[in-house]
Amino acid sequence: MSATPQPDFTWTDQFLLGYDQMDATHREFVDLVAALLAAPDVELAHRLDAFAEHAERHFDEEREWMVSTGFPATQCHIDEHAAVLASVREVRALLAGGGPADTCRALARELARWFPGHADYMDAALAQWMAKRRSGGIPVVLRRGSAVPAETD
Repeated sequence: MSATPQPDFTWTDQFLLGYDQMDATHREFVDLVAALLAAPDVELAHRLDAFAEHAERHFDEEREWMVSTGFPATQCHIDEHAAVLASVREVRALLAGGGPADTCRALARELARWFPGHADYMDAALAQWMAKRRSGGIPVVLRRGSAVPAETD
């Protein structure tokens, strides 16, 4: 079952993974997808270009972390990023050729649907791997609004 994005797709503490550099990049990802979702038709190509540039840097950074540290799930993670980038390139080409804005909007909605699950599974594993290599243990992530109720006797 697919994760349902927030209606306005904004950053939330639920996206925090405990690896600061990755969390900052993910916040930028969310902001750029939100801008793409909200863009008027005349700005779509520009917003998609900005997202594409970010995605290339973002995915390259994660690839470098995975390759340089011997992360076990590297190829699966890289393949998922490659599929996203292929879709982005295809939609950029369609838009540049005068294709419908709805195609770009559909891509933005799909990115908003895809990101939470990707972050929860693939990126969370990478964040824990990186944090453990740096500090010897996995991060404790405190998220607003997700407190566990106290047990009662």
